[in-house]
Amino acid sequence: MKVLLDSVILIDHFNGIERASTFLAESHVDAAISVITRAEVLAGFAAGPARAAVRLLDRYPNLPIDAATADLAAQLRRAHRWRLPDAFQAAIAQRHGLKLATRNRRDFPPDKFAFVLIPYRV
Repeated sequence: MKVLLDSVILIDHFNGIERASTFLAESHVDAAISVITRAEVLAGFAAGPARAAVRLLDRYPNLPIDAATADLAAQLRRAHRWRLPDAFQAAIAQRHGLKLATRNRRDFPPDKFAFVLIPYRV
């Protein structure tokens, strides 16, 4: 694994943004998702259409949150004033040595955070 997919990348894919779909196709072998991403993506679907989303999400390793990751997320939240889901994403990426693939430049400017990858712009 090399990349942790942020929720916005998968949401863009489901919203028909071609650049997101292309990025997923190119990186799927090296990508993982967090349980945060899984929950955020599935929260946007009704029960029936969620089955297609589950099939895609199940293709990726789903990284859990353990105590050490939670402790790091708390530290990152305090240091950067991130919302807790963003702090968890950053902590999971850092603990697994992954790049966080996101479009969230406001919270994760790539020039400030070496673990951030902005794969495309919309």
